Amino acid sequence: MKDPSKPMTFSKNLAENEAILTERLGLEKSFDVGVRKLKIFNKEIQIYYLTGLVDNLYIIEILRELMETESRLRRAEDPFLAVKNHIAHIQVEETDSMDNAITQVLSGLIFVLVDGTARALIADVRSYPGRGPEEPDTERVVRGSRDGYTENIIFNTGLTRRRIRDERLRQEIMQVGVRSKTDVCVCYIEGIADPGLVDIVKKELSSINVDGLTMADKVVEEYIVKQGVNPFPLVRYTERPDVAATHIFEGHIVLIIDTSPSVVITPTTLFHHVQHAEEYRQAAAVGTFLRWMRFVGILFSLLIVPFWLLLANHQELLPPALDFVGVNENKNIPIALQIVFAEAGIELLRMAAIHTPSPLATALGLVAALLIGEMAIEVGYFTAEVILYVALGSIGMFATPSYELGVALRMARYVLILAVAFFGPLGFVLSLTLLFFSLVKLAPLNKPYMWPFLPFDPPALYQILVRTSVPTVRWRPSIVHPIDKIKQAPKNQ
Repeated sequence: MKDPSKPMTFSKNLAENEAILTERLGLEKSFDVGVRKLKIFNKEIQIYYLTGLVDNLYIIEILRELMETESRLRRAEDPFLAVKNHIAHIQVEETDSMDNAITQVLSGLIFVLVDGTARALIADVRSYPGRGPEEPDTERVVRGSRDGYTENIIFNTGLTRRRIRDERLRQEIMQVGVRSKTDVCVCYIEGIADPGLVDIVKKELSSINVDGLTMADKVVEEYIVKQGVNPFPLVRYTERPDVAATHIFEGHIVLIIDTSPSVVITPTTLFHHVQHAEEYRQAAAVGTFLRWMRFVGILFSLLIVPFWLLLANHQELLPPALDFVGVNENKNIPIALQIVFAEAGIELLRMAAIHTPSPLATALGLVAALLIGEMAIEVGYFTAEVILYVALGSIGMFATPSYELGVALRMARYVLILAVAFFGPLGFVLSLTLLFFSLVKLAPLNKPYMWPFLPFDPPALYQILVRTSVPTVRWRPSIVHPIDKIKQAPKNQ
């Protein structure tokens, strides 16, 4: 067996190479790994490939060209150079590393060996199975592009290039995972992105020592930002190429991971997760209105249930004009326990909706309306007010653009509910304070999570609160420390 600590190179003896490759690639065991042998210029050549990840038409064209080469040239002083010059492909590289050649063939490329030469020729003939670009379900817009990232990293880098035709756009490929060797592409614009930040990201990626990235982007995130037990998202996910391109222009770094339709945007703050592409597909005033409605919905969904529980349990806090707030009829189950059960029911329904086939989704909705709605109230398990406020809170959570942030806020809402149930007003105030300070303490990649609120940056905070028109935005966000800070010059220059 091969010693993993010693890199292996090719031998000039083709038979020796074949014996080693047969063992390492499992040619006699794995049906999808193959080798095609030809004899050209009295030299045997071997083409190694992986069925399922290659385009057979490319390989057939290469074989046809090589077969016709001998009939045209008859002789060749350097068979290796002749084979290289007649491989009908735009991308052909040489390597003397057997380890590199094996990694490439397992990624969908092919390599060609010529007897008597200790080098291999590598050609990219990948054709990954997958779906076409479609609009992401969770990031739909009324107006805008309908294409979205797929599980194919080649498609994804092309979708990014289509929107950024800057010669300084860098898309550096790395392979992460000891066994999976998953392709990870680091995208940024040289001259805008902070070189120190780029180096940190690439260093973190190269230090990942795990068998494979089975969960792709999520595994990469956990290694880069060291999330730990914190539920709040420290990077932003998107399946929209226009959103990723916008962040790249601002100086962010985008990670495209093969087999994942979501790309990772870093660094990000809390306020990056409450913005949506729809705001920039409408007029500035309309975008501001949509943004404020979303802000109100998020805060409303976080606070409405625990605040109502606080007022229902402590009627003395209510002014006379709001004495109607509370529970009109008493049930055997305490209100706090009713809320916990209702919240758990909503969460279970959400998970059930994800796993329910589309034709049955309507039936699931009817069951939910009957069980958690009418029947639960009639039987006496829940009061109507509990169902109302829990439903209002859930609507606000579903309006959150970031799925990860929505889940984190639901967990925070549980904490607030329990704090109010056990400790009353003091618990409500303390739990909100602890939540705020925990967010302030976060600093993924040494970037303050609550920027531009803390540290306070008035111009940047204004752009968060108000969707300003594009011609008025001159500066890139300072949080990413861009080299080129000016996005566009004033009109009079």
